[in-house]
Amino acid sequence: MKVLKFGGTSVGSVSSIKTLLEILKSEQNQGNSPVVVLSAMSGVTNLLLSMAENAASGNEFTAQLADLEKRHFDVVKALLDIQNQNPAYTRLKIHFNQLEELLQGVLTLRELTPKTRDQIVSYGERCSTLMISKIAAQHFKNALFVDASELIKTDSAFGNAKVNIELTELLIKSFQQENSDKLLFVTGFIAGNDAGQITTLGRGGSDYTAAIFGSALNAEEIQIWTDVNGMMTADPRMVKKAFPLEELSYTEAMELSYFGAKVIYPPTMIPAFLKKIPIVIKNTFEPAFAGTVIRHDCKASNLPIKGISSINNISILSLEGSGMVGKSGFSGRLFSLLAREQINIILITQSSSEHSITFAVQPHDIEKAKLLIEQEFELELLANKLEPLVVEQGQAILAIVGENMKQTPGVSGKLFHALGRNGVNVRAIAQGSSEYNISVIISATDLSKALNAVHDAFFIELTKTLHAFCLGTGNIGKTLFKQLQANSDFLQKNNGIQVKIAGISNTRKMVFNSDGLSLDNWEEELQGSMQTADLQEFINKMKEMNLPNCVFIDNTASPKPIAFYEQVFKANISVVTCNKIGNSASYSQYKNFRDTARRHGVDFFYETNVGAGLPIIRTLKDLMSSGDRVQRIEAILSGTISYIFNHFKGDANFHDVVKEAQEKGYTEPDPRDDLSGKDFMRKMLILARDAGYEMEEADVEIENMLPQACLDAQTVEEFYAALKAEDAYFANLKDKAQADKKVLRYIGKLENGKASITLQSVDESHPFYMLSGSDNIISFTTDRYKERPLVVKGPGAGAEVTAAGVFADLINIGAN
Repeated sequence: MKVLKFGGTSVGSVSSIKTLLEILKSEQNQGNSPVVVLSAMSGVTNLLLSMAENAASGNEFTAQLADLEKRHFDVVKALLDIQNQNPAYTRLKIHFNQLEELLQGVLTLRELTPKTRDQIVSYGERCSTLMISKIAAQHFKNALFVDASELIKTDSAFGNAKVNIELTELLIKSFQQENSDKLLFVTGFIAGNDAGQITTLGRGGSDYTAAIFGSALNAEEIQIWTDVNGMMTADPRMVKKAFPLEELSYTEAMELSYFGAKVIYPPTMIPAFLKKIPIVIKNTFEPAFAGTVIRHDCKASNLPIKGISSINNISILSLEGSGMVGKSGFSGRLFSLLAREQINIILITQSSSEHSITFAVQPHDIEKAKLLIEQEFELELLANKLEPLVVEQGQAILAIVGENMKQTPGVSGKLFHALGRNGVNVRAIAQGSSEYNISVIISATDLSKALNAVHDAFFIELTKTLHAFCLGTGNIGKTLFKQLQANSDFLQKNNGIQVKIAGISNTRKMVFNSDGLSLDNWEEELQGSMQTADLQEFINKMKEMNLPNCVFIDNTASPKPIAFYEQVFKANISVVTCNKIGNSASYSQYKNFRDTARRHGVDFFYETNVGAGLPIIRTLKDLMSSGDRVQRIEAILSGTISYIFNHFKGDANFHDVVKEAQEKGYTEPDPRDDLSGKDFMRKMLILARDAGYEMEEADVEIENMLPQACLDAQTVEEFYAALKAEDAYFANLKDKAQADKKVLRYIGKLENGKASITLQSVDESHPFYMLSGSDNIISFTTDRYKERPLVVKGPGAGAEVTAAGVFADLINIGAN
C-alpha cells in the first residue's frame, strides 16, 4: 500500500492532470492500488481566502467566483467524455452554489469567523478531488471520491485543528477495509470535528492528510508529488545551482522544512516518523526522476551539511537590561505570554550574561508582540531595569542543516567566512544542542547573496561563481574576455570556478547583467546599451546588484577609477587591477588600500602592476610572508625599454626602433611615458613598498635617458622629430657599449632602503646581459637567496601576458 499526494501544481492544469493519471496507471500496472490525496488546484486556496476577505470588507466577489467556476468547468470539458460531463458539472455547481451562499452571508454580516473561513477554503480540495475522481473513473472503474472530513477527526481549533489520532486511524482503517477494492481519491487539508463541522489542518495540510492515511494504513511509502525534483540544497528561486538531495533523515528534513523549505512541512513527517514510513518527494513534471527519500536509516554522507534553508521575511525583537540578570523565570514569563496569544517564535538567542534576549517572529505578529511585552513588563520599563524594546523589520533567517555537522570541525568557520567575505552582517546566531542546525539572522536584502555565497562554500563539487565588473575595453580588457571565453570549461573542470562578467564599462557606455554578459557578443551589448558611462553610477549599480563573490577589475591606465577603490573595498568587493597609478601615488593611499581591504576581508591583487603576467609581486609577498628579508632587488621592469635596447644594435637607429616598438603595441600612446622612466619608477616604488619600505615617488632616483629637447616636445610627432635630431647622441651610447663588448640596459635597483634607475652598460658576466625581446627580469637577493639570487624572467609587455596576469589574479580570488 502506497499513499500518493498530489499538490496544487500537479492538479492545476489539463496537462498536469493527464500526467497524474499516467502515474496512477503505472502504479496499477505494477500491481499497486494507492490511496490518492489531492490538494486544491494551484492558486485556488489563495483565491478563496481573497474572496472571503473581500466579502468581509463589503467588496464584490462574483467575478472571482465566476473565474473559479470556469477554471474547473474547462478541465471537465477537456478531460471528460461528453456523456460524463453533466453529472460532474452538476456536482461541482452544487459546491459553487453553496460557496456563493457562504460568501453572501459573510458579505451581509461583514464578519468572517475562523469556522466560516475553514468552510470556505475547504471547497478548493472538495472541488478538485471531486473533479479528478470523475475524470479518473473513465480510466479506473473503481475510482471513489472520499471526503476526508468524515474520516479525519479533530478538535475545533479552526485553521489549525489538532487531530484525534486514535479515532482517525480507526475510521480510516475501517473505511479502507470496506472499500479495499476501490481506488480512493481523498480530499487533502480538510477534516471534521465531533459536531460534523469542517476544520482544516493548517499549513501543509494536504501533506499531513497523506501522512495520516499512510500511518493509519501502515503504508510502505508516502509519495509527495510536487513541481520540483525533491528537496533541494537551497531555494532554487534564489540559488540557481541548487540541486536535489538523494536522501535525508527525518530530522534533517524537519529542520529544513521548519526554516522555510516549502516542499514539505514539519507536521507531515510526524506520523511517518513514528512508524518509520519513508516519504518520497517526486516531480509530477519529471516523473522518471528518483526524487528525494526521507527515511530514518540514511546511508552515510560525505557532505558536512545537507542543505541551506531560509525564511525570507521575519522581524526581530530585542529585550535587554539589568532587570533580566539572574531573574529566574524571566524567560518563562516572556515566552508564556507570547504562547498564550498564539504568537509563534521562530528563533531565540540569549547572551550568556542573561543581559539580553533576541527572538524572531512573523512580521504580522510584531505589533501585537511589542504591545503585549510592554504591558507585561511595564514596571520594569518604568524603573529602567529594562531598556525600551528594540524592533527590527526586514530581516531574514539563513540556516545550514545536516547531521554530519556535529562531527565535522570548521563548519561554523566556513559559514561565517563566506558571510563575512561577502559583507553580510550577522544580527543574531542560534545553534541547537543537537548540532543539526546553525541559524543566523541577516538583513533580508542580503539573503540572496548570502545563500549563494554559503552554497558555493559548502558544496565544493559545484563551481564557485565569481561576478566580475570590468572597467576598460581596450587591448587588455578585450584580451581578458577572449581568455575567459576560451578557458571557461577548463576553469570549471580543473579549478571549480565559473566567472560571470556582470558589468562592463568603457569611457562611453556601460552595461550590466546579473546572469552574466555573453562573451560572444559583449561588444554589441555594450554598444547597444542606453546607459552612459559614469564611474560613480557603475560602482553604485555594482553594489545595488548585491551579488556574491564580486570582483572589481580595473583594466585602465586612468587615475579616475583609483578614487573609487576604497568605496569598493568597503562594499566587501575584491579588486584586481593592472592600473599601477593607485599603488604608486602617495604612500598613505597605498597603505589605506591594503588596510581597508584587510579590514573588510577582501583581496587586493595587482600582479600586473610590475611585470605584466610575471609572478613578481606574488614571489616577493611569499618571501616576505615566510619571514625572509630582502637585501637587494635589481630589475629591468619596462618591456618597452627592454625591447628598444635589445633591438638597438648594428645599423639600427634609436628613432626607428622606438617607432617600431610603438607600432607593435609595446609602448604607451606617448612613448615618453616609458622612456622617461616614469612607468619604471612606479614599478620600483611598488616593489619597494611591498618589500616594507615607506617610500614616496621623490625617493626614487631616476637617470633620464632622453635629451631635454625630446622631453620638451609638445606632441608625439614633435617628440619623434626631436628624437631623430638626436641620432648622434644615441649612436654614441650604442657604439661605446659595443666597443666595450657590452649592451645597454636600463636597470632599477633597491638596496638599503634606496631605489634608483640608471642606464648602464653591462658585459656578459651580468645576469641581465642575455635579455631578449621585450623580456623583464628581476633578481631577488635575500637572506635565503644570498649566494645565488632568485631570478624571475619573461615577457613583460603585451596585451596577452598582461591579461593573463589579470586572469591569474581573478582565479586566485576564486580560490580564497
